[in-house]
Amino acid sequence: MSVEHTVNAGQETAPQTKPKQTRQRSTVPFAYIDLQGVMEVAVAIHEHVGSGDCDEHQLSAWLKKSQKSSGFRGLWSTARLFGIIEAETGRFRLSPLGRRAVDPAQERDAKAKAFLTVPLYNAVFEKYKGGVLPPSAALEREIVEIGVAEKQKHTARLVLERSAQYAGFFEHGKDRLVMPGVAPDEHREPAKTDESERRGSRGKGSGGDGEKPRHPLIEGMFQSLPFNGETWTLEEAADWLHAAAYNLRFAYKLKGKITVDIKVEQPTG
Repeated sequence: MSVEHTVNAGQETAPQTKPKQTRQRSTVPFAYIDLQGVMEVAVAIHEHVGSGDCDEHQLSAWLKKSQKSSGFRGLWSTARLFGIIEAETGRFRLSPLGRRAVDPAQERDAKAKAFLTVPLYNAVFEKYKGGVLPPSAALEREIVEIGVAEKQKHTARLVLERSAQYAGFFEHGKDRLVMPGVAPDEHREPAKTDESERRGSRGKGSGGDGEKPRHPLIEGMFQSLPFNGETWTLEEAADWLHAAAYNLRFAYKLKGKITVDIKVEQPTG
């Protein structure tokens, strides 16, 4: 009796090991800052250098943000996700879409296209255009199915709705996404600078020389890549590859399921 009691007591007091929890990762890019918020970046660049470029020190000062702060990085990286700025090696400029977004005669069409540049927003629009959006809870479940992590679904939905409102997609009611109508003269393109002409003629799919532009989902993936030489963690790279697999399937209507098995392992020794 006493031996059995001792064994049981030892079993009861043994520390319980909790199962290791795996961090959920979103596999589709989405914004944490709405479109109206990041237009501050486009306006700042336009007001100070027009179609020219600037560096991190200048842009952070214009936005009244610390150059090393997460708030500053969040603003410019989200502006790049919406496709309204271009960023390369610590320098920033307005993209062709961004120049149209700060032009009062073209901003309506440009902001609608910026909204659709974000992969999550494009996926939701394509699924529900011509129909009625589900209630908030159901929409959150839907965006989880698209690839947003469970813990991020509420934020993702709220920012999606605020961006849609700003871009004009809710003009016929908040229960449906309708592409804003644009008058014909709003489609005119701004005159290209020599530099933009050179950028536009680089290879197929860039939109130069009459080439058909890449699908917004794929373009958004390229826009979300870090600067050349910028630190990128293994986890962030794995997230990008998972998102790329999803977007390729959606953008090009690939049949079946693409399974990407990516393991992040730290070097030993």
